Amino acid sequence: MLKRNIRLRREYLYRKSLEGKERALYEKKRKIRQALEGVVCVCVCERERERERERFFFAEGKPIPTELRNEEAALRNELDLDDDETAELESHIDDEYAHATDRDPKILLTTSRNPSSRLSQFVKELKIVFPNAQRINRGGQVIGEIVEACRANDFTDIVMVHEHRGEPDGLIVCHLPFGPTAYFGLLNVVTRHDIKDKEALGTMSEAYPHLITNNFNTKVGVRTANILKHLFPVPKPDTRRIITFANQSDYISFRHHIYEKPAGVKSISLKEVGPRFEMRLYQIKLGTIDQAEAQNEWVIRPYMNTASKRTAL
Repeated sequence: MLKRNIRLRREYLYRKSLEGKERALYEKKRKIRQALEGVVCVCVCERERERERERFFFAEGKPIPTELRNEEAALRNELDLDDDETAELESHIDDEYAHATDRDPKILLTTSRNPSSRLSQFVKELKIVFPNAQRINRGGQVIGEIVEACRANDFTDIVMVHEHRGEPDGLIVCHLPFGPTAYFGLLNVVTRHDIKDKEALGTMSEAYPHLITNNFNTKVGVRTANILKHLFPVPKPDTRRIITFANQSDYISFRHHIYEKPAGVKSISLKEVGPRFEMRLYQIKLGTIDQAEAQNEWVIRPYMNTASKRTAL
């Protein structure tokens, strides 16, 4: 089993390394396609040449770039062979979530060693937040044993929560079997247990929730939203439970609500269920949580904190 996992991991990394080459080839074919469209606009009838050239030249018509003239014939042949599926570049050549919708996610939820009572309470609430999650006590188990046990039992993700002096401060989302692993910092954690006015809270529903992801616009943001959304199965249309991940200046706000529509009333009442917290992404690794040598896909750097107008997500 160990040799098989090593072989599959090497094959996965090899296919992942081809993504850069495929992107470079896609850019070359895009430039050739633009140049060919420019040739068509020149070959119009003499009477309407100037008018047609003026209309198309500013849209796409460009000369063939000098660095691609030696490869023009080969690239033209590849363009002729492209169809609707191969003409567009996919975000990941080996997409870890390509078959994620074939079955519902199965999540293992655990903590760091010797969790405090507050962390244990927070994880109990997260178990209801994530459908199909199973919570285990960490005990003396090491990370490698947990990952191997999850692979053997067909778990799709591992969610691990850390704390500092009794306050939850970190959340790790590891997708199985090969990654990626996203590391988040937690801030302003408010559990249901912390709220004194329990009557103002809605009931903690366990139905599959509708998911809202807001303001994830960059490449890293889309990647982050993709990691988070695949922790939740597809809901039924009539589900009244809503979970929101809203990004604002690289801080992701998590909110959990249910809505009610009283009979004969057009308005909808929204009740917060809890818990609530903010997350900040600081690392994405192309590997599982037990692989310290895994390559970094994205990591926050010290100089990013000084650029007030720069956002990663």
